[in-house]
Amino acid sequence: MFKNIIDNFKNLEKKAKTIMKKGLEFCSILCIISLVILITYNFSFTTPILFIIGLSIFKLSLIFGIEFIICGFVADKVKKQLVN
Repeated sequence: MFKNIIDNFKNLEKKAKTIMKKGLEFCSILCIISLVILITYNFSFTTPILFIIGLSIFKLSLIFGIEFIICGFVADKVKKQLVN
């Protein structure tokens, strides 16, 4: 199954790969921002809202990353007319 996923990724069109890579870069930036916020909260316990904001942004970045990957594969399959 893992080999099948790798083969599908290798057969993606260039435009789909570019969109997926840019999307994952955006998610990585969001993740780094959330980690900075969480580290700030760790060193100063003055505002608990920092923890909620940092955790929310971290979850959001993970969800966006998964969506970029799934939507990249689906868009490629639809463009190649492989979905019934």
